[in-house]
Amino acid sequence: MSKQDQSSNEHSRRNFLKTSATALAGFYLVPRHVLGGPGFVAPSDRLQVAGIGVGGMGFNDIKGVFGSSKADIAFLCDVDDRRAANARKDFPKAKYYKDYREMLDKEGKNIDAVTVSTPDHNHAVQAMAAMQLGKHVYVQKPLSHDIYEARKLTEAAEKYKVVTQMGNQGSSGDGVRKMVEWYNADLIGEATKVYCWTNRPVWPQGIPWPSNGQTPPQELDWDLWLGTAPKREYVDNLVPFNWRGWWDYGTGALGDMACHIMEPPFRVLGLGYPISAECSVGSVYVGEFQRGYFPDSCPPSSSITLRFARDNQQDLEFIWMDGGIQPTRPEELGPNEIMGDGGNGVIIEGTKGKMMCSTYGIDPKLLPTSKTAEINVSESEYRVPGGDRGHYNNWVDACIGGYGSKEFERLSSPFSVAGPLTESVLMGNLAIRSYDYREPREGAANQFNYPGRGIKLVWDGPNMKVTNFEPANQFVKREYREGWTLGA
Repeated sequence: MSKQDQSSNEHSRRNFLKTSATALAGFYLVPRHVLGGPGFVAPSDRLQVAGIGVGGMGFNDIKGVFGSSKADIAFLCDVDDRRAANARKDFPKAKYYKDYREMLDKEGKNIDAVTVSTPDHNHAVQAMAAMQLGKHVYVQKPLSHDIYEARKLTEAAEKYKVVTQMGNQGSSGDGVRKMVEWYNADLIGEATKVYCWTNRPVWPQGIPWPSNGQTPPQELDWDLWLGTAPKREYVDNLVPFNWRGWWDYGTGALGDMACHIMEPPFRVLGLGYPISAECSVGSVYVGEFQRGYFPDSCPPSSSITLRFARDNQQDLEFIWMDGGIQPTRPEELGPNEIMGDGGNGVIIEGTKGKMMCSTYGIDPKLLPTSKTAEINVSESEYRVPGGDRGHYNNWVDACIGGYGSKEFERLSSPFSVAGPLTESVLMGNLAIRSYDYREPREGAANQFNYPGRGIKLVWDGPNMKVTNFEPANQFVKREYREGWTLGA
């Protein structure tokens, strides 16, 4: 019997038991709210959640899920005992594991849902393993490290009929919904250009890999932390934060912030896969006037232009900037008014006007900002109550309601939405890695050609393939370290 069939049988067994218990209760059945008061959830209906990666943002995720009042944190998993300390203290009854595979193998029958809050390079294998057991999953942004992984996770969510959510909490906020309503009310006309920007990275990028390895701390299982990534010696200051700037583990400023910042225009404009990508990157100098070349590390800054084809409209130009680069201030924005939130933001330009927001879609405004107070557009988009925490409630409610329920239909960032968004985000990284792709010049020692620079990558989204520059396709899908597979 396959794992999927086992999961299906377990689901059927639970439904049978629930139906049988209801039938036996007959007219003696008392409404739950009478027994436990408003908001009471019977123990049998509480979601049993396992957290994979429970330090830092992972700790925040399990607290957010637990705060829904409808979920129990039953299991904890982290490769680093130091990072797991706070979670183990706050959830002392939760059983603790270091290896998620062992946890899923031993405890799968007792787990309803899983949060995945590990470094980017392990998101996909951990989420896939849970979904294959029929578990609902909440995965931190970006959904995956590679475009191929994002596509496979999106397909798996539908295949295994599980409830999914990516951790870009702004997608549950009122801000992005207001922007959808404004755009649908034709307040800025047809969108022609989008600018997104961030002050990230705030960690080292554009640097060489340290030459001397160190001994890992005894609390950290370094081999498990590496997971799918190539075997390397442990180096200081990589864990728990600075891994973001290395291609083997992280996805740079784009991976860290674009799922938050690019999501509003994606939702507002209903975008899909881009048709092309091009970029330029910031320079790193080693010595006087000598540009460094560090292929292991993301660049210190970049500017990326994606283009999206739209039915019966001109192609949309979508510009991303990081490393502190920002677009020119719109003329409609006053000289003392803050653009975005200062370090991050979004501007959507249209044929009739412009609108702007901060990170997560917060504080949306029409430009000039004085127009915002004059808006009289009725609310048509479903609102997610609960502010930032509403994103967790949104997922928990859908998990309890089940795949296909009305709660499921109200999910803010299911993989059907988060997958294509993540693919577009990672298309920017495909352009960056292709831009700096080098080939040796024949007959000239230590000299290189730069075949990726100055070209536009033409992207076949449905088939996940660059059609005009074959070397770029090696970055669509990584080769995992021996012993690690994604499955299907």
